[in-house]
Amino acid sequence: MKFIDEVSITVAAGNGGDGIVAWRREKYVDMGGPAGGDGGAGGSVYVEATTALSTLVEFRFKRHFAAEAGKAGGGARKSGPSGKDLIVPVPVGTLVYRTAEGQTEAFLADLAEPGARVLVAKGGRGGLGNQHFATPKRQAPHFAEKGEPAETCGLRLELRLLADAGIVGVPNAGKSTLLSVISAARPKIADYPFTTIEPQLGVVRVSDEESFVAVDVPGLIEGAHEGAGLGDQFLRHVERTRVLVHMLDGAKSLDEILHDKTVIEAELGAWNPKLPQKPTMLVVSKLDLPDARERLEDLRAQFPEIRGISAATGEGVSELVYAMAKAIAETPLPALADQPPAHIALAPKNAFTIERDEDGTFVIRGARVERLAAMTDFDSDEGLARFERILNKLGVEKKLREMGAQEGDSVRISDFEFSYS
Repeated sequence: MKFIDEVSITVAAGNGGDGIVAWRREKYVDMGGPAGGDGGAGGSVYVEATTALSTLVEFRFKRHFAAEAGKAGGGARKSGPSGKDLIVPVPVGTLVYRTAEGQTEAFLADLAEPGARVLVAKGGRGGLGNQHFATPKRQAPHFAEKGEPAETCGLRLELRLLADAGIVGVPNAGKSTLLSVISAARPKIADYPFTTIEPQLGVVRVSDEESFVAVDVPGLIEGAHEGAGLGDQFLRHVERTRVLVHMLDGAKSLDEILHDKTVIEAELGAWNPKLPQKPTMLVVSKLDLPDARERLEDLRAQFPEIRGISAATGEGVSELVYAMAKAIAETPLPALADQPPAHIALAPKNAFTIERDEDGTFVIRGARVERLAAMTDFDSDEGLARFERILNKLGVEKKLREMGAQEGDSVRISDFEFSYS
């Protein structure tokens, strides 16, 4: 199964069902009053973390998701059924970013725990039936509300693997071999660079009661944080780790090893300044090769805590695993670099703007007025009269007069256009 760790999808909640115009119909009741039922609410869309998924590959072939719309109301004041909510499952560790029309992308949630859920698109309210519009003066209203349009938006889903230890290093340093030895993971291993082309997770069993998860990050090269060698796609997967194991290729010369160490540390810091601050174990690999042990002793003069291992013979591997487990136990789970969404000052719910376009049409924008237009039955004179009364209360009529609107001028709200009077 191909590893996919970032996708973009679109989601649409369900529209509210329409309220209806209906009348009470009972034997021996000559003047039955209004009895139109309300429309059902539209279903909302949620994104939820589940352990059943490990990548975002499921979204390669399906990119559009929609919840059910609410159903229209019925007679005898019966409300229509609500649409079912839609749950979109994602792997644990998924970050959710949301983009709505006319807005910039905003960080919405970090689904770092199984069952964590976030509302991404809210279903529309059901329209009110004519039973709600009866008054002493208007005892037989012949109009009802349409259902409220639902939210639609784009989502960017970004998976950051949940691992306790990250194994990093240049290509062919022995990272995959180590993971295959200390866990049940079976990454592809060969004696050439970029054998591993996607992150590999493995559960490392320390004892019957203790274990941790390690991730083998594909070989990093200079410029990885800018995308070289696909490094920008892999570096994010070490951000959640508690500790790092920096593998140094013992088959190389001392100068080459020191250069590799500098490159990897620079790339980690360039991607996220917090990464070099993680507890890090320097490990020289391939001690079974002739010159590797000499390299280890040379490096130990500069880095006293450095370790050496041979995944082929098992030398030093158990000691490394126990040291990793100890460091993990002593290190708290790091916070992600992403900041939670900044507080956004919301405009008053009745706020609106009016502009005049190049054709002379007055264009009115605002959440309340746009929703009101979408829910109005313009085929009903009574519904239109109610629409005009609410606009007047909101101050739209006054603002149009101040802007010089004349009888017969075109006025547009969203997709609805009418003449000013």
